[in-house]
Amino acid sequence: MKPTPKRYLVTSALPYANGPVHIGHLAGVYIPADIYSRYLRLRGRDVVFVGGSDEHGVPITIKARQQGCTPQQVVDKYHAMIKKSFEEFGISFDVYSRTSSKIHHKTAAEFFKKLYDDGKFIEKTSEQYYDEEAGQFLADRYIVGGCPHCGNEKAYGDQCEKCGSTLSPTELINPHSAISGSTPVMRATSHWYLPLDEYEPWLKQWILEEHKEWKSNVYGQCKSWLDNGLQPRAVSRDLDWGVPIPVEGAKGKVLYVWFDAPIGYISNTIELFPDGWEKYWKSEDSKMVHFIGKDNIVFHCIVFPCMLKAHGGFILPDNVPANEFLNLENDKISTTRGWAVWLHEYLEEFPSKQDVLRYVLCANAPETKDNNFTWRDFQERNNSELVAILGNFVNRAMTLTQKHFGGKAPQPNALADIDNAALADMLEVKSKVEDNLESFRFREALREVMNLARTGNKYLADTEPWKAIKTDAARVQTILYVALQISASLAVVMEPFMPFSAKKLRAILNADSSALSWDALGSATLLPAGHQLGEPALLFDKIEDDVIDRQLQKLEQMKQAANAQAYSAEPQKELCSFDDFQKMDVRIVKILEAERVPKSKKLLKLLVDTGLDRRTVLSGVAEHFDPQALVGKQATMLINLAPRPIMGVESRGMILYAEDYDGKLLLVQPTGEVKNGVKVS
Repeated sequence: MKPTPKRYLVTSALPYANGPVHIGHLAGVYIPADIYSRYLRLRGRDVVFVGGSDEHGVPITIKARQQGCTPQQVVDKYHAMIKKSFEEFGISFDVYSRTSSKIHHKTAAEFFKKLYDDGKFIEKTSEQYYDEEAGQFLADRYIVGGCPHCGNEKAYGDQCEKCGSTLSPTELINPHSAISGSTPVMRATSHWYLPLDEYEPWLKQWILEEHKEWKSNVYGQCKSWLDNGLQPRAVSRDLDWGVPIPVEGAKGKVLYVWFDAPIGYISNTIELFPDGWEKYWKSEDSKMVHFIGKDNIVFHCIVFPCMLKAHGGFILPDNVPANEFLNLENDKISTTRGWAVWLHEYLEEFPSKQDVLRYVLCANAPETKDNNFTWRDFQERNNSELVAILGNFVNRAMTLTQKHFGGKAPQPNALADIDNAALADMLEVKSKVEDNLESFRFREALREVMNLARTGNKYLADTEPWKAIKTDAARVQTILYVALQISASLAVVMEPFMPFSAKKLRAILNADSSALSWDALGSATLLPAGHQLGEPALLFDKIEDDVIDRQLQKLEQMKQAANAQAYSAEPQKELCSFDDFQKMDVRIVKILEAERVPKSKKLLKLLVDTGLDRRTVLSGVAEHFDPQALVGKQATMLINLAPRPIMGVESRGMILYAEDYDGKLLLVQPTGEVKNGVKVS
């Protein structure tokens, strides 16, 4: 059993400062991190909760170019927006800084220099695309060309956003520079690499043997990466926006953002405690916990620990309780399509309802698998749980005490079995919530909070003090005393999850946080007899249908706008000759077999009958089709496309698809059954 740490270092993934924060970010990272930090503070632990904006990298430079401004102006805008949203939403960072700060540049440069001086990097020269007109090497996102898998002519050098295929710039058909439009040339450039493969034996021992308690989704992803073998990873790149490489001959090179960003946790702590930061980062009796989404598991469980190990002197993360993704109305959240609920807009449209969203996102947290947010569920949970259970119980206890005992906690008399049972349930909530929060089971912990409110509601329903007051006022004194102790316990246990409502409830009870401490949680004397209560007030308000209808209409308008933008007719391609067209052999084929390609989320392996032969074709459409639903379907295929090896399979041809208004792919098919191998002309 591990000893209790003397101090805690809690970090949350640095949001990328090229846009606002949405509910997917909140559910995956910031709400659980805030709950955990608030809980530790209530326990009297020494905890530092570190956050900040990730402000370097190519997407920032692209947005700046699109908007005709500097990268610094882009990050200044979104850093301010994100920081303000977090503050208004109650995310209780001890420090929220940024990677464009001077202290971060200094810290990151010194970190790199230490590894460089210690010989921890390897240097490699490779051929990369260079824009001769712009006079610079091109990052993958600055190279645009044809996708070799689906034919999309606007694929990037790292990914085709139409079919989702992961690409390298050299795979693009007719690549050109997104900066000048010219055709780039290959030119040699040198970079430094962190040899992750050298740390494999240590990582396998540290993660697979020593951290089997990590969440299954985290442990499983780490194991998969380690089983497949690690490769050296570049820590520098040719770019003019970022932390400059602090060595001779590195002009025009900056730290790769994956290396730069996690050092932000260190630099932000230094900014908070210039003279005391090391005890959180370098003392063995400190515990570090990273809160991230699943897309960051590899960086925080494998890459960053290797950086810290190579540097020496730093502690390693004790746990990385990463969450999966949150969907919105049964569709993936997409910032490019505008399919999201933005935090700053929610705060404007639902004033004083921060805790409703905190509650719903925690109750639906994607802790072990992707989960879903819908506005109807948001409304239902508010109305039937927060209003009808939690708020209703507190309000009944308060109004009855106000009416019959002048707003003072009454003196209890002899306790009956039903009273003792309710108090026992109240006492148990402390250990149950603690066990769940210490194990990063935030949904379960929140469920125990609501179960305590249910206990209170059932207790009042069973004892019926509004009836008993007519015949046995002494009995009602005991009932309301017990109900007030449950209300006081709720004010304590709610605080990590719903801090605004907990503060409001403390005001209603006229009890400050020192009286309602975590250590006293579950006590039958939290509010002593004779304690003067505050004025009764509603904790939560009902949300009406028209409010939710407006949010659904807003989403529908966003979807329509995105569709209109995405599916506007593309410009006609340059003219081709009839002879060029004649070279294409397009025929109707039948799909005989279909299966997913192992280790690929995008690819389907299809066996087709072309009328001439049977052959294998790979299509990057696995997210759009159930493989078995394709079997037996006729499709249109370019059959004389040059064969191409993809993931160890030779693909001979290309199946043609069309995209509908919702972004889904459809087979291009004949309207009726025809012979396999019939030419399309």
